[in-house]
Amino acid sequence: MSKYSIRQFVQETQQEESARDFFELETDRMLEVNLNGRVWAKAGSMISYDGNIKFEREGMLEHGLGKFVKKAFSGEGAQLMKANGQGRLYVADMGKKITVLDLEGESFFINGNDLLAFQDGLEWDIKLMRRVAGMMAGGLFNVRLEGQGLVAFTSHYEPLTLHVTPDKPVFTDPNATVAWSGNLEPEFVTDVQLKSFFGRGSGESVQMKFSGNGFVVVQPYEEVYQAQQS
Repeated sequence: MSKYSIRQFVQETQQEESARDFFELETDRMLEVNLNGRVWAKAGSMISYDGNIKFEREGMLEHGLGKFVKKAFSGEGAQLMKANGQGRLYVADMGKKITVLDLEGESFFINGNDLLAFQDGLEWDIKLMRRVAGMMAGGLFNVRLEGQGLVAFTSHYEPLTLHVTPDKPVFTDPNATVAWSGNLEPEFVTDVQLKSFFGRGSGESVQMKFSGNGFVVVQPYEEVYQAQQS
């Protein structure tokens, strides 16, 4: 249906009052957080809220000097905000599709640009990909999360999960790689043949190689990251 009356439009697009879980997908591209305490979210991701909620940008030294130094290198994409209070908070990121995972003691890596929100209490750390930073504009970083709680990440269009086994390593384009299981440590390789197709400066020639047992999540889109701030 392409035409709506006002009444029909409101009915089709109104929020779901029955939603009560901590993280609820209000739509495929908008996350509702039923807040009673604190949640971490990507800075700038707030769309709307009701209730008594206060927002605060993450303090530089809040998590110790180590994370501060890493954030200085990883740029604005790593910025998080805290939302404290009671109410409903709606977050989104450039209309990207949202996936919610319930971690049950597992660890999980997410590309720092694709992390949308996570439940307070999860352990997290920023991992810099220094070896690839000189090969691609802006380099890459990721966030490792572990523990019990919910985490939401984004992808352009539908994500695809690829299984990694000892006899079948998986190679991915870093710009299309969204997340991977916490037991995997990717290495970066350069494909000389691809260089001949895309040119010496192309990120296409740099690949992430995943070996072992686990999985990696990719998106049908190559996201170009802004150069880091010096």
